[in-house]
Amino acid sequence: MAAGNNASGTQERGHWAFTDLERWMNVNRITEVECLVPDLTGVARGKILPRDKFTEDRGMRLPESIIGLTVTGNWPDDARLTDFIADTDRDMTLVPDPATVRLVPWAADPTAQVLHDCFFKDGRPVDYAPRTVLKNVLQLYAAQGWAPVVAPEIEFYLVARNNDPDQPLRPPVWRSGRAETSRQHYSIDAVNDFDPVFEDLYDYCGAMDLDIDTLIHEMGAGQMEINFLHGDPLELADKVFFFKRALRETALRHDMFATFMAKPMAGEPGSAMHLHQSVVGVKTGRNIFSNDDGTASEAFLHYIGGLQKFVPHVMALFAPYVNSYRRLVSGSAAPTNVEWGHDNRTVGLRVPHANAENRRVENRVIGADANPYVAFAASLACGYIGMLKHVDPLPEMHDNAEKRGSAIALPQSLSESVRMLDDAPDIEHLLGTRFCGIYKAVKLSEFGEFMKVISPWEREHLLLHV
Repeated sequence: MAAGNNASGTQERGHWAFTDLERWMNVNRITEVECLVPDLTGVARGKILPRDKFTEDRGMRLPESIIGLTVTGNWPDDARLTDFIADTDRDMTLVPDPATVRLVPWAADPTAQVLHDCFFKDGRPVDYAPRTVLKNVLQLYAAQGWAPVVAPEIEFYLVARNNDPDQPLRPPVWRSGRAETSRQHYSIDAVNDFDPVFEDLYDYCGAMDLDIDTLIHEMGAGQMEINFLHGDPLELADKVFFFKRALRETALRHDMFATFMAKPMAGEPGSAMHLHQSVVGVKTGRNIFSNDDGTASEAFLHYIGGLQKFVPHVMALFAPYVNSYRRLVSGSAAPTNVEWGHDNRTVGLRVPHANAENRRVENRVIGADANPYVAFAASLACGYIGMLKHVDPLPEMHDNAEKRGSAIALPQSLSESVRMLDDAPDIEHLLGTRFCGIYKAVKLSEFGEFMKVISPWEREHLLLHV
């Protein structure tokens, strides 16, 4: 294995894979290991261990509660949690996944980062850990002889450093000496203005073997989009997780912030995580979304039907914060519906132009702020149920969906989305009752914290007028 690449993802997880991991660490002269586990919000939790300690232990223990913390770092104050998780804050055993090891290219000393899977004392996987939730969905596909394929596209903003949360975010000043004030959609020169940032970012991504495909300037001031090559959903979710870490670190080194907030600046477009999805038959290696004659298959239409039926019920997983719903408003370049159509960017479910082998559907509803493991699992679950239950889609939308209105609207707030998740027993059964219960408790706790904050708009318009 070449230095800088991750351990081979084709190897089975087992004792010999750990031997391979040790060989990789020797080649790269690793002295420290960042042992990571993504929590429900996508935050990296874990420990940093000396190389010798990591090799000796081959795992670690952490409290079960760290998976279910809110984005503010609090434990949800919800009595219902005792129905899903022990109130003794017992330990989990965390076991490294050798296939995920990568360099930490910005570290001063040779440092590795490796993702860990969570297990209970009796060896059962922690069923509400995000990687486990996605793995469980993939196992359901495998049982049908299917292998889903995804390709995420992630939008983000580069913004000037902001040390006062009461002050609005602003585009950064860069090479030209000026900040962007106009829309620079697909502008090459606007991207070049950030060349030093992206040169470092590409170096980091190359060292971490993240398979970045293309970079474009999006509609907003300082808004960019990175596309990933298609592949296995778990591997892609891992890469998105690592990419967010790399981008934030790169931006800080250039005296700016990178944010994946769904709507970081008023008057600017929101940021999405579009997810292209298809399904391959394991035995044939062919895309099951296409018939032998190249036409769209029933599985393809049923997959879309499942997305249409269930996406409104899983919006809490696609739009996980109160800020997420500021993006999902009419006229904001974000879909507010679950209509579908070929090469139509006004619908939530777009079918890009492609040949039969590459037929796919693009879920445009997911926000950049979503946890990739959770969002991928939810989107694949919707399509899976659609195919199993033969859910027919609505007629294709050929026109501008916003001008015609939508047959299926999306919830407009986090609290409404959480309530709609209650009304989808098929999804809850597939993703896991404990996961859904804990996730809802975390989101309702975050919503409760937000409701304690009085906004400038309220002081401006209500103080003296009501």
